[in-house]
Amino acid sequence: MSDIEFRPGKKRFYDNVKFPRGFAKSGDFTLGEEEILVTYGDTMLALESGQLEPDNAEEKHFIKVVENPGKAKTKLERTWLKYTQLARGRKRFHTLNGRSKPDANEDFSEDESLVEED
Repeated sequence: MSDIEFRPGKKRFYDNVKFPRGFAKSGDFTLGEEEILVTYGDTMLALESGQLEPDNAEEKHFIKVVENPGKAKTKLERTWLKYTQLARGRKRFHTLNGRSKPDANEDFSEDESLVEED
């Protein structure tokens, strides 16, 4: 990570509300992505919210990526977009049933074609 020109955060970044066991233990992030979030997340959050002004070209590009996610180039930018989508987006719910409700007008009595006649 020595090639990153991004400022490390003043403190380590954690999200104890959405990821109480840590980013990597959530199963959503790799160890590398967790390291990026913990190290640079405080700075990325401050840049995103406008509390911090960008110092260099990489930080200026990060601001553009926050506004237009399609421009993400670096692992740092993609990791932040992944974090915001998981932390702020809707939680996916998967069901095992394909139909939500049975049709109230549907007749579930014995089908005449299936009834055996003696």
